[in-house]
Amino acid sequence: MRVLIAGAGRAGLSVAVHLAKMGHEVTIVDRDESIANSAFERHGLVSLVGDATDAGLLKEAEVARADVVVAMLRRDADNLAVALLAQAAGAKRVMVRMRDPDYRGVYVRAGVHRILSEIDVFIGAMGTAIEHPGVRHAMVLGAGESVAFEIDIPADSAVAGRPVSVIAGSAGFPASCVFAGLYRADGRIEGPRGSSIVAGGATVLLVAARDELADVIAFFHRRDPGIGGGQDRPR
Repeated sequence: MRVLIAGAGRAGLSVAVHLAKMGHEVTIVDRDESIANSAFERHGLVSLVGDATDAGLLKEAEVARADVVVAMLRRDADNLAVALLAQAAGAKRVMVRMRDPDYRGVYVRAGVHRILSEIDVFIGAMGTAIEHPGVRHAMVLGAGESVAFEIDIPADSAVAGRPVSVIAGSAGFPASCVFAGLYRADGRIEGPRGSSIVAGGATVLLVAARDELADVIAFFHRRDPGIGGGQDRPR
């Protein structure tokens, strides 16, 4: 996949390096010559120096051939300009990093395919971690109404040793909760099936409505009365 990234600050360069390691063809454009030179010398990235809002420079970067154009400049006005120029040139997909939430409607009307807000991501992850210490990692999804998160299953949990189908059919299982993944002992993740066993001590990846997060954590952390007291096991 051909990816053009406008803005190679810390975040932009990190994304570019990651994509290049995954085998994608990445080109970056940045005003700072030292950043562009470093990106080429240290990471082998195709790098152009200049203003990414310049239509001529984007043409030189072969924006028309890009499968994805990502605008990660410091000003939303500049990101909007890059997005419009990329679309006019025929780029297949356009994504922007939004800094000012007031630009969301403008980006939508401009036909930007994906709008990513660092503030939303940070607040979602940090806020969830503060509110719910039982959550390991979290990411807010969509418009912020849902959360994907990881939790550890206590060895004495009432769900420990039970298959996913039994747990999901148990009384009290939160309506919005969905099993998204089960982590193996070696750290790899596998897609859960109805017969997959949720072992005590394992880490699970779940998705749930944000307002049900506390209920989900309480459900998975309730204790097995046969081991350490607590509520009844799921039936």
